[in-house]
Amino acid sequence: MKLQPRRHTIAALAAIGALAFQPLTHAQTSAPVKAVASFSILGDLVRQVGGERVQVDVLVGPGADAHVFQPSPSHAKQVAQAQVVFANGLGFEGWMQRLLDSAGYQGKPVLVSQGIQPVRSPGDHHDHKGGKHDHHHHHGEADPHAWQAVPNVITYVANIAKGLCAVDAAGCDTYQNNAGAYTGQLRALDAEIKATWATIPAAQRKLITSHDAFGYYARAYGVKFLAPQGVSTDSEASAKGVAQLVRQIKKEKIKALFVESISDPRLIEQIGRETGVKPAGELFSDALSDASGPAGTYVAMMRTNTQAMAQAIRGR
Repeated sequence: MKLQPRRHTIAALAAIGALAFQPLTHAQTSAPVKAVASFSILGDLVRQVGGERVQVDVLVGPGADAHVFQPSPSHAKQVAQAQVVFANGLGFEGWMQRLLDSAGYQGKPVLVSQGIQPVRSPGDHHDHKGGKHDHHHHHGEADPHAWQAVPNVITYVANIAKGLCAVDAAGCDTYQNNAGAYTGQLRALDAEIKATWATIPAAQRKLITSHDAFGYYARAYGVKFLAPQGVSTDSEASAKGVAQLVRQIKKEKIKALFVESISDPRLIEQIGRETGVKPAGELFSDALSDASGPAGTYVAMMRTNTQAMAQAIRGR
């Protein structure tokens, strides 16, 4: 007697056959695009645009200072394996070309600040007379901290999407869609920051920070920043510059004094003692906090900084 196949067996085979003909997702068909971002803020922006299609390695991680970063062999290995490298540009990563050369990286890094009108670094608080300071930023050069103005980051995002499309044409629609959605968030953030400062008279919008990292923020949102160091944290504040700053704080009755997350707090604490102004807290200038902190993403960083500065000026 000829046996008939059981119905549930036939159904199971049909289901397996149907699965075999399902189109595979990108994650199933190929590995994610390997991208390297120079520092933590940029790493977050690349992740926002790249989504699940991109694996992002960050060279200078949360809480670390890119101004004084020294690449290691493990960093060179990450770069050597990357399909695309993203850098801020504007002289921020003075170590980048040496790293690319040592890694044997054949391409050119995507400079996300391309197309942004740079602010010229004002810096006159640190002393060059001895010629001993080996830092990457000098008087009259571009201030690299362009991400401190949200409209500039909209340009960063467009450049990131373009860079990812260049190495993964199949994912270009995804990158452009992600960039568009994130740009909407950034425009809302920009409006939120402007609305916060609109409640504070322009004459009161004065703060002290560790180094000149907020020039773009100042220009975008009408806030005046004073700092004992220049645009690089590896510059030294001169005694003359600090004394001048102390006099200015007393004269103008500036009451918002901040330490930056990447900086040695001792100089700001000294200024606080000499002026009687207690430091109001910590700002995030060149690096995010870790994921559990208050500045784990770019949007969170800008919102956290703005709220802290506004509250300090209001005296709360």
